[in-house]
Formats: sequence, C-alpha cells, structure tokens
Amino acid sequence: MKKILLLIFYFGFYPAYSQDLSYSKPGQEFYKEPPNPVKTNTQDWAKVKNKINVAFASDNIRYAKEKVPEITQGVSWNPTAWKGEKIHTQILVWTKENIPSVSFMFNDLKSDDGIIINKKNIGAGFVRYVMSDGFIDGCSQKHPELNDSSLVSDPIDIINNISVEANSVQPVWLSIRVPADIPAGKYEGTVIINAGKKHKLKITLNVLDHVLPPPSQWKYDLDLWQYPAPIARIHDVPLWSDEHYSIMRPYLITLANAGQKVITANIIEQPWGLTHVHFDDPSLIKWIKKTDGTWEYDYTQFDRYISFAMSCGITQRINCYSMITWDLSFIYFDEASGKNSTVVLEPGSDEYSVFWSGMIKDFTKHLKEKGWFDITAIAMDERPVESMKVVIDLLKKEDPDWKIALAGDTYHPEIENDIYDYCLASYLKFDDEVMKHRKALGKPTTYYTACPENHPNIYAFSPPAEGAFLGWYASAKGYTGYLWWAYNTWVENPLVDARWRRYPAGSLFQFYPGPRSSIRFEKLIEGIQASEKIRILKEQFIKEGNTEKLKDLEKMLSPFELAKLDTIPAAQIVENATSVLNKF
Repeated sequence: MKKILLLIFYFGFYPAYSQDLSYSKPGQEFYKEPPNPVKTNTQDWAKVKNKINVAFASDNIRYAKEKVPEITQGVSWNPTAWKGEKIHTQILVWTKENIPSVSFMFNDLKSDDGIIINKKNIGAGFVRYVMSDGFIDGCSQKHPELNDSSLVSDPIDIINNISVEANSVQPVWLSIRVPADIPAGKYEGTVIINAGKKHKLKITLNVLDHVLPPPSQWKYDLDLWQYPAPIARIHDVPLWSDEHYSIMRPYLITLANAGQKVITANIIEQPWGLTHVHFDDPSLIKWIKKTDGTWEYDYTQFDRYISFAMSCGITQRINCYSMITWDLSFIYFDEASGKNSTVVLEPGSDEYSVFWSGMIKDFTKHLKEKGWFDITAIAMDERPVESMKVVIDLLKKEDPDWKIALAGDTYHPEIENDIYDYCLASYLKFDDEVMKHRKALGKPTTYYTACPENHPNIYAFSPPAEGAFLGWYASAKGYTGYLWWAYNTWVENPLVDARWRRYPAGSLFQFYPGPRSSIRFEKLIEGIQASEKIRILKEQFIKEGNTEKLKDLEKMLSPFELAKLDTIPAAQIVENATSVLNKF
C-alpha cells in the first residue's frame, strides 16, 4: 500500500487585480490599449498621399498598428458564399492625422430581382491590439526580459465608435451571415466608414446554389474546453450566482454557434493540479467526507450547469475531468474539520480504487436518473497509458457501457479500442484502418494543437489563416474534428496583455471578455465551415457516383500537410483551396 499524503487546502477565492476591468460592465465597454513598444517611423507616414485612407484588406493578415499598410485603395469586395454561410473580411483605416471618431453603417444587399439580404445580417467590429510575445520555446517558462513583445491585432471589440491616433492603423472586422433561404445570385450593397468624411465601400456578394446547414447540424466535432469560473472572476460576480449564469449565456451560445459539441464538466477540484494553471478551477460536484467516514456527492451545481449548457445549444456530449489530475492530488470537503482537504493518490493503488469506486458507482446511478449517461465520458488529458488502464478497468467494472475520452500526446494502440472519444496531438496519427474503423463506429476521432506546435496554431500572434487551416486539415486527414484546451482561461487582463508565464500568448483563451470575439476564433469557424462544405459535397458525389468530382476534392485537399507550412504560408494554401471549393 502506498502512503497517503493529506494536505489542508482552501480554494474558495478569486484574486483581486489592480488592472481596470471596467470593460466587463455594461455601459463601460471602452478600454485603453497598452502603449505600443514599437516606435512609429514618421518618415514612412509622411510619404502617404492622403491624410485619411479607407480600403478593404485581407482577413489573413494582422496589420501592424504603427506601419503604413502595403495595400492599394480597394473600395470593393467581391466574396462568394454558400447560403447559410458566414463570411468575413477586414477594412483598414490608416491616417496621418488624429480622427476623433470612426464609426460604420451598412445598407441592405439587393439582387437585380429586388431580393434583399437585410443589413441586420451584416456586422462589424473594431479590431483592437493586445500585447503578445512570440513562439520562442513553446511550453517553456517565459522570461519577459528576453521575450520579443509587441502589439498584435486580435480582439474584435463591441463598441460603436473609436478614436484613431495619427500615424496609425485601425482595422475593422466585417462579417455577413448569408440567409439560408434566399435564391442564388449576386447581391450588391455598401458599407460606409465615417472617418473624417463618409467613405463608401461596395460589396458584391455572389451566393452559390448550395446550402450550409445551421451549426446545430454540423458534423464537425469541435471541442473547445470552457471554464465557468474565469467568467465570474472577470465580471466580478459571485461564482454560481444567478448573475454568473446570466453572464455566461452569451459565451456559451457563441460557442454553440461555432459548432461546439461537448460540455466541459469538472468532477473534481483543480483537475489540472495546483501549479499547472493560474486560476481557480472548481468542481461541479462537491465531494463530502462525512464525520462517520462515509461519502456524499452533491450534484446540485453539476445538474444546473449541464442543463444550462444544453439550453445554450451544446447538447451532444459531456466530458468529465478528471479521474487522473496532473499532480495526482484530489480535493474534497472534510466534514470533521470543516475544511477542504487534499489527498495524493497513485492510480493503481488500493487507496485510489477505494476513493474513486464509490463515487463512480454513485455518479453512474445519478447520470442514468438524469438521462445523461449515454452522452457522458470520463475524460483525461495526456495521461500515462498505465494510469489510463487503471481508469478503464475501474469504469468498466462498474458499467461496461462507460465511455472514456482521452486527448493524448502519445498514441496508445493497446487501449484505442477502449477509448470512445480519442484525440491525438497534431504530430501523431492513427493508422488508416484504425481511423476508418473508428469512424464507422461513430467514435469521435479528432486532433489537437497545444504549446509544442508553432504551426499551425491559434495563438494571439498566429497567422490568421492557420485558424482556418485547422478545419481544412481535419478534412484532408479524415479527422472528425479538432480540440483546443482553453476557450476562456483568461489571464489577469486579457484585452490588454495576452501573455502568460508558461505558454505562448493567447494559448489560454480563444475568446475575449465582453463577450468579444477574436480574429483567430472567426478564422477557426471559417475552417469548420469549409470542412462542412467538403463533407456535404463528398456525400453528394458519393451518392451520385461522381468519381471525377471526388478526385477533384482529394486533389484540392492534397496541399494540407503540416510540413508545407515550413515553406508556404497558410494563407496561400487556404485561399487557393477556397477558390477551388467555391467552384463546385
């Protein structure tokens, strides 16, 4: 028997930060960006002909705030889209003089037949700049004095107007949600940017005779792990209060509208250990050791949160973390002492089996009573194969139908058959026959990127097209989808500084407080939509027996190899493939 180490530990607080977080409160959305550490070259700006300039620009470029953009005056945008698709681009305002206020407005898009795409389907937001580092050493400890830090464009703000300083660039993110029920054809309209004067830009949208279904019907398996506690902290409301749940709703609805399939549910306090993360990560289930030594499990918050997430549109699966924490510590409330206690247990020990077997027995019963057992999995992240075998055996002894999920940085073929939801790091791969067999059984078979990978990735500084590349890559390699570990594990002041002491900037979140979207989140959705379009076309061509078109799809996907990103920008690969896809 292994010795049990007991520690007294309390994790019921949120740290107070000196930064201004008023942007999280209604009516106080404006916030100041950090000073730019890069000096502006005024000589370059002096060469700019017009004092104020406005033009369409690429959505695959993060334009530096202090540099004169290398684009010509493009006053028209001519996108192609499916019905039901969301498309986007950027508009740049760059100026030699201060502009007290910049704003935007839209007109309806109209066809020659008088059919209208209402302007309510058009949206825009000012792209803001956040402090970032670079890839440097991936997952290693960061040393701020050695890091190359700069401002990068990423958050998409929710304010209606903004001032712009002289000799600087202000991007605007423009998006159109194409209605699913309109006829194919061309639709024209304008967007007006008020910057010193009215700048009119023309949109000519070509809608194809294909329909992309709503996100609730997408097959792409998106799994961005969501965290409730940081939302309470950043908005300064009590954890699990009614106000907290109300504030969480738009965050989860936005995630559902991106195609999210999985509810992230902690079943133990701090599943990633006490030092691996920077925030309080509470359990949805309260473990209570009674004074007589028996155990009680309070599912009140678990039931409320799961029901709430489902009401937001995330309904397909529940992944419960974790029976193997990263530091093997397990926190529970000790009724005798009236405090939280921590026990450190090694998987495979008698103590570990006793600790978990009673809980799993009770949890199984509860899930079946709620009707959730069939969609629930016990999930682990990058855990050793011997520990995984312990968990598999323990779960299967309780009920052979228990599902297990694993995101692994090592492929373990010996347990593959026991893993329902299996996600591999991007530098690993399933055998072709294993992949084919898993998909035939309907098992989620996905991949993920994390701090070891420079490309492709979705850091705050990553080339935007790499977010879209991830969806295309899933289609090219036969994965059912993609996983990223953090939707919203925000650092202290994420809209000002995206850096953290351990991982590249932006690793801890894809979405900003507000809620505010980001360039990388929007590009991630772009890639998911492309994957769905490919799936729909492939199913159509198989049904029709159109082998030539199937070969064309395979040829289109052939450039999506990770090694190519060492020499070819993701934007070039994605843009070329998108052009081909829109010709089917």
